[in-house]
Amino acid sequence: MSKMIFTVSTEQAGERLDRFLAKQWAQAESRSDVQRLIKAGNVQVNRLVVSRSSLKLDAGQVVQVDEPAFDPPGSAIEATPADIDLNVVYEDHDIAVIDKPVGMTVHPGAGHDSDTLVNAAVARWPQIADVGEPDRPGIVHRLDRDTSGLLVIALTGGAYSRLSEMVRDREITRIYSALVHGRPESRVGVVDAPIGRDPHNRTRQAVVEDGRPSRTHYKVVREFDNFSLLEVRLETGRTHQIRVHLNAISNPVVGDQTYGKRQVSGETAIGRLKRQFLHASKLEFVQPVSGEPISVALELPEDLQTAITELAAPASG
Repeated sequence: MSKMIFTVSTEQAGERLDRFLAKQWAQAESRSDVQRLIKAGNVQVNRLVVSRSSLKLDAGQVVQVDEPAFDPPGSAIEATPADIDLNVVYEDHDIAVIDKPVGMTVHPGAGHDSDTLVNAAVARWPQIADVGEPDRPGIVHRLDRDTSGLLVIALTGGAYSRLSEMVRDREITRIYSALVHGRPESRVGVVDAPIGRDPHNRTRQAVVEDGRPSRTHYKVVREFDNFSLLEVRLETGRTHQIRVHLNAISNPVVGDQTYGKRQVSGETAIGRLKRQFLHASKLEFVQPVSGEPISVALELPEDLQTAITELAAPASG
């Protein structure tokens, strides 16, 4: 794999990493493209993978880029319409709120070019094809494939711009239901720990010193023998944030195959779960054009509710 290597000069000292690369690397069309590359873990500073575009550089530092990871102009996968049912729980002229099922990927990517939420959305609302980025039209935030629940998409350019600002400025309240192993030390708490690419495994995120500031609020809703049901509120929205933060306090999400430390087996609803117990249960925000307040909430899906019902049932015998 070919790489591009740049050395920071005295004149460039103090410059942000993304600005430095946008100027130095001829292939970069925009700073947002560079930021995406950094977030993907394909940039190193002095041989350490960095995830913060705002990192200030020092004179003499060596910046390395994995060149093939940067898509050439026009190579983004454009979303094609696909006849896939969507559960739309709220819709107006500007936005729609979707109840994303577990197992559905949000936007096209490797291995998923025609079976994503975006493919379904473009078929239902053809006008969004030109809203936002071509490979993820209308998308302003996302959910992991194995996380179910609420996701808002923009149906117009104006709504997309305003919703993007609202996500950035933390003006959208996103609440999740999560079943975790064990019991947190306090019934109400905040996990405040920076998240970035795991230096030992680039497919994972981790709490790292030079990561992006990340805050997750939680409160215990219900306790069982070996598990706790939490209401979790995102203050920031990093990749895998809830899963990384809950694992960091030794309460990993049940069924999390990437960050979970303990697996549950046996013929119980928990043992039979085929996914992580994480559900985006509530969204609160103002309508991006009219300013009217919107609040949408969901019950737990059947498989997760069954698990809770079994946990709450008194032991037989």
